[in-house]
Amino acid sequence: MTGGRPNLVLVHGAWHGPWCWELLGPELESRGWAVSAVDLPSTWGDPESGMQDDARAVREHLAAIDGPVTVLAHSYGGLPATEGAGPNTERIIYLAAHLLKEGEALVTPLGGPWFPAETEFAPGAEPLEAYYHDVPAGWARKAVGLLRAQSAKAFTEELTRASWRTIPSALIVCDDDRSMPEMFIERAVTERMADVVRHLPGGHSPFLARPRELAELIDEVTAALPGAPPGSPLWTN
Repeated sequence: MTGGRPNLVLVHGAWHGPWCWELLGPELESRGWAVSAVDLPSTWGDPESGMQDDARAVREHLAAIDGPVTVLAHSYGGLPATEGAGPNTERIIYLAAHLLKEGEALVTPLGGPWFPAETEFAPGAEPLEAYYHDVPAGWARKAVGLLRAQSAKAFTEELTRASWRTIPSALIVCDDDRSMPEMFIERAVTERMADVVRHLPGGHSPFLARPRELAELIDEVTAALPGAPPGSPLWTN
């Protein structure tokens, strides 16, 4: 807890950075959360930084927080959040995010990489259509300009642990997600990798498209997860 407020750590997805939480952060803080964000090294322009480096960044960030933490991980960020969750991680919320098993990399369910083996930085989809089709135009243009190079290594390194097996977890499915392959969501739901599954209208980036609605849903799934205190979230206005 930070000043009596519950801690929420945000883990961004591939090609992104902490900037993507600019609209969601104030919404969460207004609801009583103490919010902080991890900056994943695999998006810093170093092709040698991979998923394990990102997981280490998550682990170190969590270790610096006094008290229990809820982690919100978006898209690829689900992998380092799963790998790096620490002893104080109370719950994980996967936002349009990958839930994988031990021994799997992001490319494993796809049958392998979509890029040549020697690729240093992974090619992404056309961002306005894949990530921001329902984001207000001004913010969509700004977001495209802020996207970073993403190391390909991050997509080929395998998980050594799957924290969703032991930590109460929720999956938020974006119903018009044009980025996340449907097979990942179907498998997570069918194999019950998350304790709670909720749906949100719209595309892959609700933190920019509908931040208030997303903040409300984060409160709701937090209360619904195992181990939440009666009447949670106690900090809502």
